[in-house]
Amino acid sequence: MSAGFEAMRDAFAENFSLRHELGGACCVYHQGEKVVDLWGGVRNQATGEPWEKDTMVLVYSTTKGLAAMTLALAHSRGWLDYEARVCSYWPEFAQNGKENITVRQLLAHQAGLFAFEEQGDRTLVADLDRLAVVLARQKPAWEPGTRQAYHAITLGYYENELLRRIDPQRRSLGQFFHDEIATPLGLDFHIRLPEYIPDSRLATLVRPSLLAMVRGFGISFFFTALNRRSNISRALVGSMFPHDEHHIYARNLEVPSGGGVGTARAIARAYSVFATGGRELKLRPETLRLLSEPAVPPTRGFYDECMKGDGVQFSLGFMKHCPAWSFGSEGSFGQPGSGGSLGFADPKAGIGYAYVTNRMGTALTGDPRDLALRNALYSVIPSETAARQGHAADGAARRR
Repeated sequence: MSAGFEAMRDAFAENFSLRHELGGACCVYHQGEKVVDLWGGVRNQATGEPWEKDTMVLVYSTTKGLAAMTLALAHSRGWLDYEARVCSYWPEFAQNGKENITVRQLLAHQAGLFAFEEQGDRTLVADLDRLAVVLARQKPAWEPGTRQAYHAITLGYYENELLRRIDPQRRSLGQFFHDEIATPLGLDFHIRLPEYIPDSRLATLVRPSLLAMVRGFGISFFFTALNRRSNISRALVGSMFPHDEHHIYARNLEVPSGGGVGTARAIARAYSVFATGGRELKLRPETLRLLSEPAVPPTRGFYDECMKGDGVQFSLGFMKHCPAWSFGSEGSFGQPGSGGSLGFADPKAGIGYAYVTNRMGTALTGDPRDLALRNALYSVIPSETAARQGHAADGAARRR
């Protein structure tokens, strides 16, 4: 814990005493330096085993942000144009009214491909060639580019195949992430959890009670989600694939929209690189500029046909800081996950942030535990930055 950030340590402790935290971690990088690295509580409620420094946890849709980083890296390498049509890289995609869908529209949940018409199981997801055929046959639910609908699970599969088409080595998204992002940066994060990771490093999730879900999600959304014909229910098919009856989490299976397992430290470190110029990954300034730009709405606006809410914005695979879901400052991009986790980059403040937990919450626009930590962080950043600038000015004056 760096001096000046003690407010975050206090907020983290209060999460346990006031906000029913079980186990969790929070990490912050500021201007490329790790300034907050907190973990604590219980990793496994059944056994009482503690949450350790290297404990990893499933973060559901927070995975989407890490997945989007792979395409951003491909953009920086000149392999991908966000304004190009998807079928220019993946010709078979141009079926059933998808020929004009752009990469930007797909990554912004505007393609109308939020659900599988052909239901599959783990064997389909594990066979990427067969999965690509099914994905290419999908028919949009409406004219692409006109509406937003949260592609809760399908987005990652489309990103995976797109990356396979543009990567000269035709690697899967999970393998590409491991080779080109996780390994160079030393990240404990996996989009394809390998067999060698022992269960003793993995936190077990505790789901909210039925009453807590009704209270947190609201009666209308809760019962809509229970209706198997609803958009959100159809969009969530496959969300349980990352779990496994033989292990805490499934091994050697890629669910790029919701199957990532890792530490807060890893997520914050990755976002820190994107928030501070991307030198470590050789990201081009043009790529980082595009990630920080405002989201482009579909023609009918940002009302989400799956989440049944207005105003949440997506761009290039990330969620954007916006009035409906505020995190960081203007230009920030990241992704929350079901249960309360969050990772984001704030280029304006030079922040890479992550919070993870194993007690799943029910807030749809910011978990109270995460919000307390972010409020503490941004109460510190202005004065902490000013103090550093003051020290620099004092040093310059002394040198003169």
